[in-house]
Amino acid sequence: MAEFIYGINPVREALLGGGRRPLLLILAEGSQSSRHQEILLEAGRANVPVIRKKRQELDRLAGTSHHQGALLEIEPFAYADLEDLLVRRRQSGQKAFFLVLDGITDPHNLGAILRSADAAGCHGVIMARDRSCPVTAVVDKVSAGALEHVPLCRVTNLARTLEKFKSEGMWVYGLAGEGDSVSLYKGTDLTGDVVLVVGSEGSGLRANVRRHCDLLLAIPMAGRVSSLNASVAAALALFEVVRQRQSSEEN
Repeated sequence: MAEFIYGINPVREALLGGGRRPLLLILAEGSQSSRHQEILLEAGRANVPVIRKKRQELDRLAGTSHHQGALLEIEPFAYADLEDLLVRRRQSGQKAFFLVLDGITDPHNLGAILRSADAAGCHGVIMARDRSCPVTAVVDKVSAGALEHVPLCRVTNLARTLEKFKSEGMWVYGLAGEGDSVSLYKGTDLTGDVVLVVGSEGSGLRANVRRHCDLLLAIPMAGRVSSLNASVAAALALFEVVRQRQSSEEN
């Protein structure tokens, strides 16, 4: 079955390479903007054939009218292998930086989280096979091309995966706003080998996943809203790691 991504930025990123092989670029008839011309040039460089179709046909293929007049047929998404991620991290010589998602089911949240993970330099994102959103065109669109660059892995058991990370010498930090959690911004050293765990949009971290975290971290909340969107919470935690590491290097 054909898979499509849509939107100017995701299509351009896919044509630039580094992810799934592009097969066919489909542009809306009459689209002549500079941004469309740019992806036409990229398609030519990548030897990807180009056809034009009526905008209504793009609506049907994308399942939405918010495709910006550009669709790209690509090979099926291939999830990364956990052992490969660990080997690549060891070979890089860098401090480990992984993000684990426990029950993220909203494609917009997943796409936004992937975008933040890529921007923060995360080595990979891991999620469970069950109770998680699969990769879809919406995820790809919201990620703004990040899906083509940050490795995404699915595992059968998150608890065992967290123990695997700990056996590799990494510290596992779960984001939780209640109980015995400590402030993300007060004294927690995130400059070492770090795994962040973010829970679902509604119920947060599951009890079994919480038990396998070394420490629970909370984002201080000064207003009346009791929690943040999962993608916002993930971004704040990811860039606190970035901030601490940059500060450590400067000192």
